[in-house]
Amino acid sequence: MLNFNTEYESILFEDSLFEDKYLSPEVQANLHEGYKLYPLRSNDFERGYLDVLSVLTEVGAHSIDTWNTQFQFMKKHNDTYFTITIMDETTNRVAATGTILIEHKFVHKNGLVGHIEDIAVDSSHQGKKLGIRIIEALKFIGQATGCYKVILDCAIKNIPFYEKCGFSPKESQMAWYIPPPQEKSHL
Repeated sequence: MLNFNTEYESILFEDSLFEDKYLSPEVQANLHEGYKLYPLRSNDFERGYLDVLSVLTEVGAHSIDTWNTQFQFMKKHNDTYFTITIMDETTNRVAATGTILIEHKFVHKNGLVGHIEDIAVDSSHQGKKLGIRIIEALKFIGQATGCYKVILDCAIKNIPFYEKCGFSPKESQMAWYIPPPQEKSHL
């Protein structure tokens, strides 16, 4: 019984990255039964958030301390970082995630631009339209925060998916990857 109360209290007082007012009620209503939309929460480390994110790219080794440091940094800048999750409530595990970063600009009269990043759906939850729901929820945040546009970069093979989500190709993306520092040779 004590364990249940401790877990319940932990969930009840859990830290969220941003306020629930930025969560789309329409997206929540359109999720399959057993799934729920949340802001990233402090205990999502234990709920497999990084495992889902690793579907995209290398995540690296994290400890609870490195997780907490990054989470608190993002929370301190909660007018910039809006990471959401869709939870599988039956397993209490993250099923999908995505982020919209809000860029503050001088152009467009100090306008705001939303940059969508890190869209990931756990392989065991694919085919349930969770990716589409993540994009819809992030577009909602972009609109709610006053962005004049929301943009993203994607692989060419993913263009049809993002077109279904209301995006259209525009110009080209360029990237420069910073080379890793060279190790000093020991002579």
